[in-house]
Order: sequence, then C-alpha cells, then structure tokens
Amino acid sequence: MEGGAALRLIIRVNALGAWRRWVALKEQSWMLLGLVLLFLSGYVLLAFSMFQFGLRFLQRFPGLGGLLVERLLFLLFAFLFGLLLLSNLVISYTNLFRNRETSFLLTAPVPSGTVFQWKLIESTLLASWAFLFLIAPLLAAYGLVNGVAWHFYPAVVVLVALFIVLPGAAGASLAILLARHLDRKAFQVILVSALLVGLGVLLFQLRPEKVTDEELETRVLAVIDRLLDRTRFSQFPFLPSYWLSSSVQSWAEGAFRAAGFFVLVLLSNALFFGFVVATRLGKAFYEASSEVQSRGSLWIRWRWFQRLQERRRERREALPDFRFRSQGLLDALLAVGGWIPSDVRALVAKDLRVFWRDTTQWGQTLMLFGLLAVYVVNIRHFTRQLDSPFWLAVVGYLNLGACALNLATLTTRFVFPQFSLEGRRVWVVGLAPLGLVRVVWLKFWCATLGTLVVTAGLTLVSCGMLQLGAARTVFFCGAITVMTLVLNSLAVGLGALYPDFKETNPSKIVSGFGGTLCLVISFAYIAGSVGILAVGTPWGWGTSGVDEFDPGRAVFVWTLFLLISVLAGWIPLRLGLRRVESVQL
Repeated sequence: MEGGAALRLIIRVNALGAWRRWVALKEQSWMLLGLVLLFLSGYVLLAFSMFQFGLRFLQRFPGLGGLLVERLLFLLFAFLFGLLLLSNLVISYTNLFRNRETSFLLTAPVPSGTVFQWKLIESTLLASWAFLFLIAPLLAAYGLVNGVAWHFYPAVVVLVALFIVLPGAAGASLAILLARHLDRKAFQVILVSALLVGLGVLLFQLRPEKVTDEELETRVLAVIDRLLDRTRFSQFPFLPSYWLSSSVQSWAEGAFRAAGFFVLVLLSNALFFGFVVATRLGKAFYEASSEVQSRGSLWIRWRWFQRLQERRRERREALPDFRFRSQGLLDALLAVGGWIPSDVRALVAKDLRVFWRDTTQWGQTLMLFGLLAVYVVNIRHFTRQLDSPFWLAVVGYLNLGACALNLATLTTRFVFPQFSLEGRRVWVVGLAPLGLVRVVWLKFWCATLGTLVVTAGLTLVSCGMLQLGAARTVFFCGAITVMTLVLNSLAVGLGALYPDFKETNPSKIVSGFGGTLCLVISFAYIAGSVGILAVGTPWGWGTSGVDEFDPGRAVFVWTLFLLISVLAGWIPLRLGLRRVESVQL
C-alpha cells in the first residue's frame, strides 16, 4: 500500500473510532456528559474573566501598562513553548517506541515512514490540546480588551496551528535521537550535563530581584526597568514564541505589514521543519525502534551494576530455597520487617516495576518535580514586601491552592490510569486471592500514601518559607491531608468506573472522558474548598485581629469543608467499587 493512501486510511479509521466513542458516550449518560460540558464552559468563562481583569488592570498602570502586557505575553509564550517541547518529547517517545499500535503497524504492510507520520500527528495533538485549552481564553480576552477587528480571531487560530507544528516536530526528532543513542555512555554524560547547565541557567535567570523598601517607594521605574531586563530573554528573535507573540500583538494593533512578516516567518519554518521531519525521519525511526526493542537494561552497561548483579546471583545460588532464590531486590526491600502481606507485596512490586519501565511515567514525574523545585526555590522571596497581615493570609491560601493543584495533577495524571493499565489481563488479577475490590483499595492507599508525602512535604516547606506560624501550618497541613484523601478517592473511583483496558498509553487514558471528568471535578473541588476555607478563615480578615483564633468559626468551616470532601471523594470511590464488584470474570 502506498504511503499516502495508508496514512489516509489510518487517519480515517482513528477518526471513525473517536466518533463512535463519542456517540456511545452520548447514549450512555446524557446527564454526565452535560455535567462535564457545564464544568468545561465554567472553566472557559472563569479563565476568560480572570484574564480580562488582569489585562485591564495592567493597562491602567500609568505609563507602562502596554509595555507590561507586551512583556508578559512574550514571557508566557516562551514558557509555554518550553513546556510544549518537553511534553512532545515525552509523548512522542512513548507513542513511537512504547506503544502497542506502533508495534502492530510496523509488522503490517505499511511503510515505516507512514507509521511515523501518523504517530507524529497523534503525538502533536495529544501534547497540544491542554495548551490550546489554556491559551484560547487568554487570546479572546486580549482581543476584547484591545478592541480588535473580527479577523483577529481566525488569524490567531491559524497562527496557533502553525506554532504547535514546531514543538511537535522538534519533540519527535529529539525522541528518535534519545532512543537511538540513549545506551551510549558519552551521550548519557552529555545529556545529564546539558540538563544541569540548562537548569542552572534557568535558575539564574529567574533568581529573585533584591529590592529594598526605599527603592520601592522612591525608584519604582528603576525597579521595573531591572525586572524587565531580567525577562529580556523571552524576546530572543529566533524563538518561535517570539514570532507568535509579535504577530499576535502586531495584528491586534493594526500593524498588518509587521504581522504579515512574522506570519510568513512562522509559516515558512513550520512548513520546512514539518516537511523535513515528516518525510525524512521514517528510516531513522525504524532503526531507532529496532534498537529500542533489542536493547537490554541501560543499567547493565555500568560496571558497578554488573558487580551488584554478580553478587546477587552468587547469593541466590547459595540459597537452597527457590522462594528466596527468585526474590529480587525490590521484593527484598518490601519484605523487610514482614509487616506487608505477601499478596499485597506482590501487587505493589508489580505496580512499581511497571511504573519504572514506563519512560513516560517517570519522565513526566521528573519534569513535574523540577517545576516544584523552581516553585519552592522562589517562594521564600515572595513575602519580603508584604507587611500587611491581610495579604499574608491571602498568600497563605493561594499557596494552599497551588499545593492542591499540584496534587490534582499527580492524581489525574498518575493515579487515574492505574486500574486501566492492568489491561486486558485484568481477569488474571481478578482471579487472584486478592480480588479486584481489594486491588482497587490497595491502589487507593498506595497512591494516597505516595502523594501525601509529596504534598504534605511541599506544604510544610512552603509554609515555613512564608513564615505563617505553627497554628496556620497545622491548619494547612490538615486541609491538604483531607484533600489528598478526597482527590485520590476521586481518581481511583473514576478510574474504576471508566476504565480503558484497550489502551496502554497513560496519556491517552487521561485524555479520555473519565480523565477529563476527573480533572474538572478535581479543579472544582479545589476551588470550592479553598474558597470556603479562605472566606470562613478562623483567624478573621481584619488587619489588626488577623491572629485572633475563633473556635466557633473553625468548627463551622471544617464541618462544611468535610461535608463537601465526603461528597466529592466517597461517592465516586463507592461507585467505582460497585462497578468492580459487578464485573463478571
């Protein structure tokens, strides 16, 4: 079959499958579908309102409003381009080399270049939908605030479509390079060194500006000039984000000649690099795929790991009992103390091994923890100019919201697909003495303990850096503990209620209906909970009595908070357990 005809057939089959899933979803539950659409519409309206308010506020800044808005757009698109590049790299690697459909297509009478082209399109769409969902309200608010003409909006759609081609092509190219040379020590050293240098440069560029109170009162323009100078890297002319930002702002201002220039720059680069990657990397993809499938563990190439393996092999051969000889290092660690039952230990070891072997999972985990590190490093400088107790309290609740949103990211991305990742062999787990219900409960408690360590630690560190005091630290740690239980219950329950055993890619599982519903309900629960805790804070909102604790208000707030938490967490978990109980194996 020719490449073009095969590509059209693959696209048609996948589009038809997506359409049928949508039709089946509408026939399954109109109420649930309407609830999701309601939440999505609410998010779009809320984001649009917040962006509109922020842009109008900045534009009212005397003399520098337009400059601040311009620099913020350059900075936002620069960071989004970096995140898009990382997302495309991780998803492309999984889609190209760790995907069952890819393995099947490579054995079919389809050219390898066609398989790569389809996976390039699919990976770009999967990596970019969140970017499109975020950027649409911002651009709509920007157009409304600036009073643009009607043709601004279709032009922006075309510009964004061209923009996402570049990180998609770059991510696929880097994924092939990574897969082809990851087992080479020189490449590993260069990669780690480049990552460390890049992280150091990023931390240096984003280091907080030390500003004295005297400078804030008498030299505001000088301080703003220093801050703008630190973000000048976002205006590097060879960045695709610079082309997109310049074209959007020039079109909004009516400078169509300048906008047309940047549109042509973006179009020429998207066409050139998109064409080169789509038509010239098919052979390289096939060779990299063959290398990945025939490659053993990367750790085996390191001498210290070889010596460790030899010592373990010698100890196993010296033990007569097969049960101990077949025990691995992970099993031995979980067996320390003997307080974990053997069946539970086996399932936990299986899940940890699956997580470690999935490059996408731990790759995105490292990226997420890198962003958290940047947040923790910079948060200690946030309260230096906040002397009002009112604003310190506001910052405390905003920090609680940030920690909760990080928790929602963890639960939606990593916890929700856990039950679906059992795959079509879930019946094997169901026939085990543990049973599917206990499996779901075990996944819930393991996920809760794992995420609680991250979120509670983040809350403790951030509260200490914000100098919120022991009482508020305990208050926020208690709130984040309850949220951890609720969000994990929500993710595990909806994951069992809407499983997808046919899919092996966690990104695709999360992008489905159940994952979207989990994300929407998680955000709604976080917004409602933080709002209730902030409005009814037991310390009051007065500038003089903010430290006066009110026990009656605390009891009322926590009662309402726990009631919402039970509704948001226990109901989805109970529905998921009932669904699992009714499964006929």
